[in-house]
Amino acid sequence: MGNRTETGVVVVGTGFSGLGMAIQLIKDGREDFVVLEKADEVGGTWRDNTYPGCACDVQSHMYSFSFEQNPHWSRSFSPQPEILDYLRGVATKYGLYRYIRFGQEMTGARWDTDEHRWHVTTASGDEFVARYLVCGVGALHIPQIPQLPGIERFKGTTFHSARWDHDYDLRGKRVAVIGTGASAIQFVPKIAEQVRELHLFQRTPPWVMPKPDRAMPEWAKRLFERVPLAQRVYRDLIYWSLELRAVGFNGDPRIMKFAQKIAERHIEKSISDPVLRAKLTPDYVMGCKRVLISNDYYPALARDNVEVVTDGIAEVTETGIIDKAGTEREVDAIIYGTGFRVTDAFDDLDIVGAHGVNLGKQWAEQGMQTHLGITVTGYPNLFFLLGPNTGLGHNSVVFMIEQQIRYIAEAIRYVEDHGADAIEVRADTQAQFNADIQRKLAKGVWTRGGCTSWYLDSQGVNRTIWPGFTWRYWMRTRKLEPGDFRLHRRVSAATGRRLTASSAG
Repeated sequence: MGNRTETGVVVVGTGFSGLGMAIQLIKDGREDFVVLEKADEVGGTWRDNTYPGCACDVQSHMYSFSFEQNPHWSRSFSPQPEILDYLRGVATKYGLYRYIRFGQEMTGARWDTDEHRWHVTTASGDEFVARYLVCGVGALHIPQIPQLPGIERFKGTTFHSARWDHDYDLRGKRVAVIGTGASAIQFVPKIAEQVRELHLFQRTPPWVMPKPDRAMPEWAKRLFERVPLAQRVYRDLIYWSLELRAVGFNGDPRIMKFAQKIAERHIEKSISDPVLRAKLTPDYVMGCKRVLISNDYYPALARDNVEVVTDGIAEVTETGIIDKAGTEREVDAIIYGTGFRVTDAFDDLDIVGAHGVNLGKQWAEQGMQTHLGITVTGYPNLFFLLGPNTGLGHNSVVFMIEQQIRYIAEAIRYVEDHGADAIEVRADTQAQFNADIQRKLAKGVWTRGGCTSWYLDSQGVNRTIWPGFTWRYWMRTRKLEPGDFRLHRRVSAATGRRLTASSAG
């Protein structure tokens, strides 16, 4: 038997989401919460991804908490170690470590209708019981590893970019990289300089824009430290410049063709070989898949020791890979740059709600549906951070997280101010939100751009992206709408009858 801990709120995860939620709870004067973390340090995706070249593709002055600005970012787009240091620093400053239970991976949660509490179980056999459950697990934590025919025969080394094997010396090795997503375009240029041969297996080429990255000048760091308002203005400028990109993503895909011209010139500048250039030029509208940024990806692919393979993988042998054209390439290592399980990242969540229904199975069958990406009908007092349809293609998700943590804190206060035990979003509210979202997504480049992306679930429905401006999301979440919810009260011990489940209002 494991240990049992009773508390007010259980927060899961210590990335930007979980840490942000913990800080919000402290600001609200709460100490009755714990944060569960499967690893032994904070950081989420920025702790797990340590591959060479790992960095953010949103400017760091925007990809950080608005209430905890860092004047010392070394570059416009900071590398992974710096972002991890920032998150550690935030956790230390706000005294979060005393609330975090490391080595506690949530394996399931069950809503007790009589108690009106969540019973959360962990891999170590412990139980955490709380009124509220906040899931900040995110979607970028379960590596997507393709089932390559014959991979079990391979005698060499294999690993995913999110589980980088730093003990394996790549120098002088023959390496196959599978996939050309956001991680691959960062690590390929770094390892191309070390390996003897690099065979990059590409299914669909990404659109890659130049990266406007530069070292932050010392005078700017000093200014931001002495005049925080100056950094706020700089951040606001970044925000609105990024926000303008939403116009192309959500309107007529033809707008994106202007940006495509820049990307096409970017290819032409680095790649002189017309055959390679053709391989690297997408045949879909920019924005349909995630738009990537890099200055060294294309030059790396033009190197003599690098080959881009577009014939697909037929099978893996003991010593290499045979493509569908019948060519065999001998390799010492296979590295997966295949990203993460995003649209089915929650399928394994064993969360059982008020009606005995398992949320993972429900979402697998019906598609992921929430209200505002935060609450789910049938699951009282359960909240998601960066839940379905709150991912972004154009701005910083940290902005979205900040709106969500504030909204969740307001929901918790609302329950307690009204002497209730639980809050649950109405089914019709959730249905209306999803209908609106999907109608907007149908007009966007993700649907009309001519590609299939990881934004789409197995039914081809986009359950990932927020379609539109982030300031509209701020408008939707800045105040909890009482009519969207029902409040629940527990059964009275004295009378044995249920206290009414009333409308919030």
